[in-house]
Amino acid sequence: MTSQRQLLQKFSEPVPRYTSYPTAPHFHEGVDAQTVSTWISGLGAGKTLSLYIHIPYCDRLCWFCACHTKHTLKYEPLAAYLESLKCEIETMGRLVSRDVVVTGLHWGGGSPTMLNPGDMHRLMGWLRAAFNFAEDAEISVEMDPNDLSEAGYDALAEIGVTRASLGVQDFDRKVQETINRLQTFEQTADVIAAMRARGVKSVNCDLLYGLPYQTIDTMAKTVADIISLRPDRIALFGYAHVPWMKKHQALIPQEALPDADERFRQMSHAAAMLGEAGYVAIGIDHFALPGDTLAKAQRGGRLRRNFQGYTDESADALIGLGASSISQLPQGYWQNMPAIGEYRRQAEAGKLPVVRGIALQPCDHVRAFVIERIMCAYGFSACELKSRFAGDADPVIAEAEAYARANPDLCRYDRFGFHLKNEVFPFARSVAAVFDTYLGHGKGRHSSAV
Repeated sequence: MTSQRQLLQKFSEPVPRYTSYPTAPHFHEGVDAQTVSTWISGLGAGKTLSLYIHIPYCDRLCWFCACHTKHTLKYEPLAAYLESLKCEIETMGRLVSRDVVVTGLHWGGGSPTMLNPGDMHRLMGWLRAAFNFAEDAEISVEMDPNDLSEAGYDALAEIGVTRASLGVQDFDRKVQETINRLQTFEQTADVIAAMRARGVKSVNCDLLYGLPYQTIDTMAKTVADIISLRPDRIALFGYAHVPWMKKHQALIPQEALPDADERFRQMSHAAAMLGEAGYVAIGIDHFALPGDTLAKAQRGGRLRRNFQGYTDESADALIGLGASSISQLPQGYWQNMPAIGEYRRQAEAGKLPVVRGIALQPCDHVRAFVIERIMCAYGFSACELKSRFAGDADPVIAEAEAYARANPDLCRYDRFGFHLKNEVFPFARSVAAVFDTYLGHGKGRHSSAV
């Protein structure tokens, strides 16, 4: 059996998180608004759609954050941005057939809960007017406890939120001060209690390991505190230190960051605590109670992965609205203009604010499926691959067989397909990278694999 240290050494190279394939660094300007309009016209009766809304503002900037967001203490920029967002929603709504049913909606950011209650209602009204929502559509919102009031809680419940998503990271005061994210356990508990009291049954919390000054002890204390609140889902992400991409991360002292061995110990200890508390491991970084829909999706082989991470959402397409948001249709991916000023100009002119994307080739579809299966199920069925993709699957199957022969301590290939060994599960990103033909072409820098 390969030791932990050997695995860490073997998989030490940074690799993508594989929330898409091909990954975003390989998007290009050859995909434009006209391309996207043509793709959208292919969505018709019987198709389902998931929507993502990006609110790129925060009233404080967390130094660990790699999201596309801006700091503001004034509401005016947010109010102006919403008017532009309304224009994009209306433009997209005219393109998407009313026969397409929206089964899921996620508000992300930034901090969507910076919106005042009236604007929460307005935004939801624009969306429902532009798109055909299923009665049981799941609506999730990322929440910052520092932004919320009783009126805010009421508004979220009134617009139909079904899942509350809270970033926690770590409750240790020194860690919080170093990453500029002050949030007490009591604040977090109050948000969860307030949303549950209003009928929101599903709650998920995000934790980070690998933060500055973080130790196994501080991690364990945070995990124990979160377990006591019994959220339905818990995400356990490794902090991605990418100061070349997010300049504010340079404010975090590099010497205070744990090394690869310590990061792995933190992750492993937290995962063991969650398992002992009854949470089921989902993919490489999620945990869920057995009755949660994510755990059910994993048991049923329906677990998916997209730009929002692991999901039980099975929609045919994902459309992102707002600056920098990314969309996925069967034909390919596209990203909106990240610069807020240019995004607003294009949206208000009635244009789709597309800045780049990529059209999927037959071989991309095969490799996207294989990479997603490795990330979700630690392997793939050769029979299913052949059934879906016929002869296009043959080169990838040959690669899988060759990799398994060369690395019998990591994986196996048999009549059922390709499978990672249990101790390699945390390194699924690195194994998935084996099947990535774009990797190494000089585009993109990535974070640590663990």
